[in-house]
Amino acid sequence: MLDELRATPEVLYGAGLALVIVVLLTPAVGGMARMLGVVDEPGERRVNRRTIPRLGGLAIFLGIIVPALAFLDLSGESRGVLLGAAVATVVGAVDDFRGLSPTVKLAGQVVAASIPPMFGVWIDHFTFPFLGVVDLPAWLGVPLSMFFIVAVMNMVNFLDGLDGLAAGVCGIAGTTYAILALSLGKTDPAILSAIVAGACLGFLRHNFFPARIFMGDSGALCLGFILAAVSIQGLLKTASTVVLVLPLLVLAVPILDTSFVVAKRLKHNLPIYAADRSHLHHRFLNIGFSQRRAAVTMWLWCASLAGAALATRFVPFREGGEWHLWETLLVVGIALFALAASVYVVYLLEIVKLMNPRIRRRARELAGAEEPGEQERASA
Repeated sequence: MLDELRATPEVLYGAGLALVIVVLLTPAVGGMARMLGVVDEPGERRVNRRTIPRLGGLAIFLGIIVPALAFLDLSGESRGVLLGAAVATVVGAVDDFRGLSPTVKLAGQVVAASIPPMFGVWIDHFTFPFLGVVDLPAWLGVPLSMFFIVAVMNMVNFLDGLDGLAAGVCGIAGTTYAILALSLGKTDPAILSAIVAGACLGFLRHNFFPARIFMGDSGALCLGFILAAVSIQGLLKTASTVVLVLPLLVLAVPILDTSFVVAKRLKHNLPIYAADRSHLHHRFLNIGFSQRRAAVTMWLWCASLAGAALATRFVPFREGGEWHLWETLLVVGIALFALAASVYVVYLLEIVKLMNPRIRRRARELAGAEEPGEQERASA
């Protein structure tokens, strides 16, 4: 791994440059957002107690695009990823400025997701355990890839509800993807993933509680798009069986959050895009967590799952068709730690709530409250 990193120093250069650009540029973007009136005003139903500018996603996008243009090979797949990311960012920025209907917003996301397949970034095969490589025809692989990209964009957008939460989770995912892609010899996806991680870390300088700027839909859609695209470009199309589940494991937190919310809305016959307060971060606030504590708890949960993904990739528990005892025990131990972190979250959100009548009553009162996100945050 160290040899691969030394052979590809652009991974570190890209991450460092993205971090510096975002740290320096974000205040200027925040000032521009204030001048244009793209702000989140404080109110009775808001968490923020002062006016906070949105559009931080523009700083994130610029922090990504500059090092990407400097260090990526733009003659092939990466060009499609960056073009799609630009479209996703524009769709999010327009939504931040004026607000888009769910249908128009989804249409814009589909347009963005259709660009990478035009440049060869689509799932053309899977490698399944016991089955080997299964080729997918374009009529199936392209729509599947587009669906995955649109889904991850919305998952990150749904997750973006607390100061620093989405940026932290995307930073962890970007770091993990960079390491995995680098180990598989996927240079461009590794560099772009590292750039995303650096941009997220730089944005946290201004976005962690108490936030001075929100990333808005422009940032959430941009980050979700790139993470989905690089996971296809660098991981899902590999011939390695074990990495089939790694992108899903790294993104397990937003996947579980979105799945739970969608299932609850369907159960109550509500539109999927209907507003409510059933996201995981809302429920942390409902049981008395501060924004800072809730965000850090979810970061640690995401990091434990990312650690399990890295262990599965790098610990040689099964080589040459033979199982190795100590390596297997190590992987099992790391997996159990990730499972314990997930159980702990369930304990906090379900058992603690059941044990406290005040929390149960408060959760019922807030069950139908409006979706806050970073644009309309309701107080917990």
